[in-house]
Amino acid sequence: MKYCVECGSEYQDHVTECADCPGSQLVDAETMRQRRLPLPHERDTREFIRVGTAEDPLTAEDYVRLLEAEHIPVFSRPRRGGTVDVLTTGNPHPWWEILVPEDQVQKATELLAREKAQLDATAEEAAQAAEEEERETENAVSAPGTAT
Repeated sequence: MKYCVECGSEYQDHVTECADCPGSQLVDAETMRQRRLPLPHERDTREFIRVGTAEDPLTAEDYVRLLEAEHIPVFSRPRRGGTVDVLTTGNPHPWWEILVPEDQVQKATELLAREKAQLDATAEEAAQAAEEEERETENAVSAPGTAT
């Protein structure tokens, strides 16, 4: 039998490509074990560690896509979104946890830090552009006495 290194699906030996992950490699069980990837019939015992959080679902999706593009298994889940959490933590806003396998923590942390810095820089640029646009609009409105 062969297994997809991306999703772990099992295939007969004559199959050359995973139906769900086009272009991914199909390997034998021994290669899966060497790469520390679980086989479909084996229990996945990897421990997932939180490497970051996101304040909104769109950012969480961005982080998940980034990590998946680097072939890092990732799990995202909403946290602190219920009424009890608001009462106990005082935080009225939900946030999402980003979790990866223990052996991928360092790489994932570095990738998320770079992505967060880029998102923060983009947000600052957008805020500055909005302020400039607002000033231009105010100047255009306050200058009607100088009409032709």
